[in-house]
Amino acid sequence: MALLNEQNSVKTKNKYFGTDGFRGEANKDLTSYQAYLVGRFIGWYYNKLGAPNKRARILIGKDTRRSSYMLEYSLIAGITSSGADAYMLHVTTTPSVSYITRCDEFDCGVMITASHNPYYDNGIKIINRYGEKLDDETASLIEAYIDNDLKKLGIEDNDIPFAVRDRIGSIIDYTAGRNRYVGYLISIAAYSYKSLRIGLDCANGASWSIAKSVFNALGAQLFLTGVSPDGININNGVGSTHIENLKALVKRNHLDIGFAFDGDADRCIAVDENGNTVDGDIILYILAKRLREKGCLGKNTLVATVMSNTGLINALKREGINYELTSVGDRYVYECMQKSGYTLGGEQSGHIILKKYATTGDGILTALMITEEMCDRKAPLSALSCGVTLYPQITESVYVRKKDEVINDPQVKALIKNIETEFKDGGRILLRKSGTEPVIRIMAECKEEGECKKHISDIKGLLKERGYLNEQP
Repeated sequence: MALLNEQNSVKTKNKYFGTDGFRGEANKDLTSYQAYLVGRFIGWYYNKLGAPNKRARILIGKDTRRSSYMLEYSLIAGITSSGADAYMLHVTTTPSVSYITRCDEFDCGVMITASHNPYYDNGIKIINRYGEKLDDETASLIEAYIDNDLKKLGIEDNDIPFAVRDRIGSIIDYTAGRNRYVGYLISIAAYSYKSLRIGLDCANGASWSIAKSVFNALGAQLFLTGVSPDGININNGVGSTHIENLKALVKRNHLDIGFAFDGDADRCIAVDENGNTVDGDIILYILAKRLREKGCLGKNTLVATVMSNTGLINALKREGINYELTSVGDRYVYECMQKSGYTLGGEQSGHIILKKYATTGDGILTALMITEEMCDRKAPLSALSCGVTLYPQITESVYVRKKDEVINDPQVKALIKNIETEFKDGGRILLRKSGTEPVIRIMAECKEEGECKKHISDIKGLLKERGYLNEQP
């Protein structure tokens, strides 16, 4: 049956913070002043939560966007002026901030990134002391401070207090933390990769030096692309959202495997030795079988999202592996894993959460696990992937005026229902709202690619007829 998803189930609807932090175009939707206010709040808030006369310790990382440096210093000014200490990892990955925050017992971590978005966007991801994404309730308090709603914070003065004299926070270089994360990844591998020719596409982003360091240390013969960041080329024709770049690298150099990361390296998409894309769904299948064989697949269950391909579901059923589906977003995947004691989950986009090793998606970790499975099996990636036959699936993003009206429109629902009746041997339609853009995403999954295109065209035609379509900003 086809599906109509009426939107991700967000517990609290926040103004600035979505499911993946505060994100938007730099100095338009997310300004340096707002970053300063975020810093002011978290410096004050985590000082309040800590022991008396002990300064909060806040870890900060950033990706390679030009605006990341501006936002970093604005955050640090806010943090230290509220009396907390700021520890700088400099350019690093989101999973490294999560790992070091948790292991080195920081009060919270901050990653400045817009992930796979273009360079002119940026964002602020806040990570709690356990290496997990910030809860909605705390995010709403930050938003209250940004909007000067001090009553909600229980503050009767005109502002939260500034630190003075020796209470002003310090700024500490913490490059050692990033290096320790690199060492941690290296320690996970059980094999030498000296016989392997591996391609890495680092998206001109946060992983550009870290991924190279990890795979170099393990002896791989590396072929690199997307490792020349200049502040404005992050994700530009490279990385996990532009997999054709890595496919060309693998085929041109006859590599054993290739891995593409996104801007902050919490995603990984692979390319096999034949130049074929191995997306997050196939990676989940490979790793679910691996963990089950090792007795590490919690409750014999994989957590995926409603976007996961029917081909993955069919393959899991054939293997006798259970699955649960969540709303789209690695946050929802992780929450399901935490609640039910599962150890593996992820998204088609390449967010893969291996709970034994990390509390967030980690692209480099995922790449290591795939390589380890190849070494274990003494088999190429194409052989590991062959158990999944994916249905053709097309997703289009459509700019609209009123997202909620589109999702709830009776005529749109009726059209989806009519399309459902045409599916005989499987297929589905999924509509969902973007959490960060004025966009509806239309996904069609059918037995034939042409059928997918036709259904998407029909839906777009109805949206145009109903007056919902909008020009791209």
